Amino acid sequence: MVLKKLTEASGIPGQEKEVRDILKAEIDGLVDRYWVDPLGNLLAVRGDRGPRVMLAAHMDEVGLIVTHIDQKGGLRFSKVGGIEDQVLVSKRVLVGKDRLPGVIGAKPVHLQNHGEREHPIRSDDMYVDIGAKSKEEAERLAPPGTAMVFDTCYEVLDERIVKAKALDDRAGCAALLEVLKEEYDLTLCVAFTVQEELGLRGAGVAAYALMPDMAVVLEGTTCADTPGAEENEWSSQLGKGAVLSYMDRASVSNRRMVEEMTRLGREQGIHYQFKRTTAGGNDAGRIHLAREGVATASVSIPCRYIHSPVSVMSLDDSDSVVSLVKAFLKSVEGGFLPND
Repeated sequence: MVLKKLTEASGIPGQEKEVRDILKAEIDGLVDRYWVDPLGNLLAVRGDRGPRVMLAAHMDEVGLIVTHIDQKGGLRFSKVGGIEDQVLVSKRVLVGKDRLPGVIGAKPVHLQNHGEREHPIRSDDMYVDIGAKSKEEAERLAPPGTAMVFDTCYEVLDERIVKAKALDDRAGCAALLEVLKEEYDLTLCVAFTVQEELGLRGAGVAAYALMPDMAVVLEGTTCADTPGAEENEWSSQLGKGAVLSYMDRASVSNRRMVEEMTRLGREQGIHYQFKRTTAGGNDAGRIHLAREGVATASVSIPCRYIHSPVSVMSLDDSDSVVSLVKAFLKSVEGGFLPND
């Protein structure tokens, strides 16, 4: 299953090659041409008539990078992307291209003073233990600049519920591949982008190169329908379908595109919901500002516990995203324009 391959691949921002290679193999034969730009985006085009519609999903995931090695061989690190310190300690990680197993360590509770016990351990006070016996051995195995990702396997929790790392946004990448399996009478521009987790960096470059008339971002978004959260705090709900958004901190969705997607959802029985919060942002934030501006909207898969070592999603929600994006592209074929 492609989602399993994608989520178990390593790809922190700036080091997405392993993910990109999987996607290159998957799109071969589904597009007219593809290429990798200087930043690392995987771009593709299919067709040469009608409106230019861009579909985007980012390849990178949150993770860690080695910044220093102490005298005992502990790997000091920086977070790459937004990760809360409290989800890190004692987690297993995979280090570097050889996927060396490691554990995030910190001072044990027995040795902490009263003040330390009352506050979460800071990532600056953690290190990764790969079993190295010396600084020299650790430097040979994992020199500064080495990427580290969470050691999490893709697994089915229930018939249609899965857990994995990096569902933000490998779930979007997998959904985009499914959309590509159908033909559309328009010019389809595809962007698997880099460095989204560090400020949407790849998306602006991709949109500038592809020059789309409109764009749809496929994303894994926050889902907070969990114990302890009030209903008004739920950003989205697992199993309730594709997530549409009017705005977030990075962009305001094109209103006509959102209205068209809701119409299609109602008429074709495709499950959808609206994001109830405006926190966060995705590649739409850069795409809609490219060149003279691009009409842009996001269609997202709700994922619990994103930006952590493990996330949870429903395959039914992913299917809803695929169906809604396909229906929207067919609507564009039929003459829909975002600025009428």
